[in-house]
Amino acid sequence: MFSRRLNWLLCAACILTVTAQGAEENDWPIYVRRNDPGTGTDSIEVLGPLLFARSDPTMEQKGVRPLYMSTFADGVTQGNFLYPFFTWRRENDYCSFSFFKLVNISTDSPTIGPRDEHFDVWPFYFSRETADPADRYRALLPLGGTIKNRFGKDRIDFVLWPLYVHTEKNGRQITHAPWPLLRFIGGEGYHGFEFWPLFGRSVHDGDYDHQFYLWPLGYKSTTNLSEATPDVKIGALPFYARDTGPGYISEIYGWPFFGYTHRTAPYHYDEQRYFWPLLVQGHGDDRLVNRWAPLYTHSVIKGTDKTWLLWPLYRNQRWSADGVAQEKQQVLFFLWWSLEQKSLANPAAAPAHKTHLWPLYSAWDNGAGRRQIQALSPFEVFFPNNETVRQLWSPLFALYRYERNPDTSVRHSLLWNAVTWQRTAETREFHLGPLFSLHADPDRRRIALGNGVIGWQRPTGGPGHFFLFDFPSKAAIKANQVTPP
Repeated sequence: MFSRRLNWLLCAACILTVTAQGAEENDWPIYVRRNDPGTGTDSIEVLGPLLFARSDPTMEQKGVRPLYMSTFADGVTQGNFLYPFFTWRRENDYCSFSFFKLVNISTDSPTIGPRDEHFDVWPFYFSRETADPADRYRALLPLGGTIKNRFGKDRIDFVLWPLYVHTEKNGRQITHAPWPLLRFIGGEGYHGFEFWPLFGRSVHDGDYDHQFYLWPLGYKSTTNLSEATPDVKIGALPFYARDTGPGYISEIYGWPFFGYTHRTAPYHYDEQRYFWPLLVQGHGDDRLVNRWAPLYTHSVIKGTDKTWLLWPLYRNQRWSADGVAQEKQQVLFFLWWSLEQKSLANPAAAPAHKTHLWPLYSAWDNGAGRRQIQALSPFEVFFPNNETVRQLWSPLFALYRYERNPDTSVRHSLLWNAVTWQRTAETREFHLGPLFSLHADPDRRRIALGNGVIGWQRPTGGPGHFFLFDFPSKAAIKANQVTPP
């Protein structure tokens, strides 16, 4: 119902608004429609940035900022209301609904195969309904129930939690009675007993033997028992701790402040620690740590180079992945944030970069001719990969936007499209809302007040003339409309 009303409102704005003749239709703040020639995106905004609709060859989207958004792409509809509280998804055989990840409902109804339904109310109720009894379960905390293949366990059974809990994982069975104080460990090759936090022992034959006393003060853990030299960890905190293994030893005195690490396999590395984590010196194969925190830290680990100055004032990080060399710089984590990417296969190619000066502006350049700048920009640095936040929240603060496409077309907009200026290879267009517009292309030049109440126009190669009440015909208006998705 809400989606239908939004469609009617967007359609009414398209029909009732008298638009200017040109590539952009600007009757700000009631209605602004434009097409991005670089991406083929057609967009409508109504009442400033509040109501919007966007479409391109692969996607249709509509919404009311910051309350609601619905997106349809590749046969999948995704929507949200009061994001992140209410979210949903629909496709051919699957639908889901979530309230803040606390109430989750999903239904998988394939045309071939059994129906599969999940329903959760965190942290009290969990259920799954399917044709296979082996996968079906229900659980109501704290009364009792069963949960299968979730929370890192094959099966969880409980009655009057925390009085009784039984878990299974890869043949290991643990009974808590009550949780977390008493643990009885069994299963094929597994055995042990723990009375937390006083003492406990857990053993898997040929694999490990874990023991603790007055957890976490005393412990001994032996792993890889089937090897000639197993890994052993012992500790009597806060006095002493030691880890040993094949080609490896690490000791700590006055935990966690003083210690060293010496490794010869599978790589060479030596490290000394003084008042850890403040003073650390380490070097070895493809590894370097030189830490004098908080003044200066430099480390190189597996090709990732990090430098801190006056932590947390400045941070620089350089690394390579998937054929791309990347460098990130940060001042106070998010106050200044910059990421540059360069192609290793083509060093001469222009780099791509993204920059945030919070909350003043964000700038983006893909290195292939497409650029964007927005001011203000309070959300982008915190949600760099969240498209929902980018569409619902960021435009509300877009006092100014700059966009440049690979075809060299450029567009500026001020105060949510109240003032716009656009330049392409053949056209020039300026709008001061519906008050004043200027359009120039190879066929004509036109200046208008009130979107055509009065103005002047000159066709290419012909004489200019003034006009009154020169609006597009109803047919032209209909042709220029975009059907809201």
